[in-house]
Amino acid sequence: MAADADTFRKFVDLVSSQLDEGGAHADELASRLHLSRSQLDRVVSATAGETAGRFRRRILMERAAYRLVMGDLGVLDVAVEAGYSSHEAFTRAFRRAYGASPSSWRQRPQSLQLDVPNGVHFQPPGGLRLPARTQVTSMDLLVTMTEHHLWLTAEMIDRAGGLSTAQLDAPIELSVDGIDKFPTVRSLLSRLVGQLDMWNQAVADQPYDVAVEEHESLRSMRNRLAASGPVFLSHVRDAAERGSFDDTFVDATGGSPLFFTYGGMVAHVLTYPAHRRTLVVGALSSAGLDLQDDPLAWEPVRPPGPTLPHTDSSDRGHRDSSALGRTNR
Repeated sequence: MAADADTFRKFVDLVSSQLDEGGAHADELASRLHLSRSQLDRVVSATAGETAGRFRRRILMERAAYRLVMGDLGVLDVAVEAGYSSHEAFTRAFRRAYGASPSSWRQRPQSLQLDVPNGVHFQPPGGLRLPARTQVTSMDLLVTMTEHHLWLTAEMIDRAGGLSTAQLDAPIELSVDGIDKFPTVRSLLSRLVGQLDMWNQAVADQPYDVAVEEHESLRSMRNRLAASGPVFLSHVRDAAERGSFDDTFVDATGGSPLFFTYGGMVAHVLTYPAHRRTLVVGALSSAGLDLQDDPLAWEPVRPPGPTLPHTDSSDRGHRDSSALGRTNR
């Protein structure tokens, strides 16, 4: 029922707001919702498959597991925070929930989320996560990856404005044969923008003049990206919405007709630019212009709480960066 679902969400919000206080007991939660304890248990059990008290204790236990891993609190401190009066009582409850003692689990942690049917869990660092109302499909992910690529390209162009002409045109020694000859920050950024523009023209069966990429200014790159980025993204979104990544288009601008699928185009654009972006971000970092390029830390997809450990530019060499031979597209 809609009324029960609304009451359950209010209950979840109330539990979340009480976490820093160790969580109010179920009787108090019921009172704040203007319900009797039995009414609250009925609603929560029907909606979540567990009583209000069990729900609250589980959330506090999941938070305790997080505290054991991410904090430096002692086990007793974590136990008290979770509402237990003794180390022994907490250890017994934790072992029942996670199959290991708190100290052992701290050394070899597994998933924080306990197995329950409702999908509501503690969300680090201090909230609750409800099941998503909409399902994210693989096609949605392709759109998001394209959006990240466009965002990062724009960010790199902006950061490159802090480089001198000599730094923009300095050869980048670390490269891969068969992708770019004599890459520089300028040439890589121009190619990132040019690749989008080139594919847009291919879809429209129009020629692309690669000469625009010869010693292109950052201003020109910004202008071209502002024009070509939304167009390319619209192709990806349209294919995702219609489920038409297998649809074929013909590029006859170079003489002999070439046949491509929209899915192949998107996969291509998301594959080779990753190498170019890594080189540019590394060059920017060497010049003192750091930019967090990892999608894990990108705001639209980053969850609350710690996401990435601290890294510096020396860590970049350990990231996967491989590619096979390709055309200039």
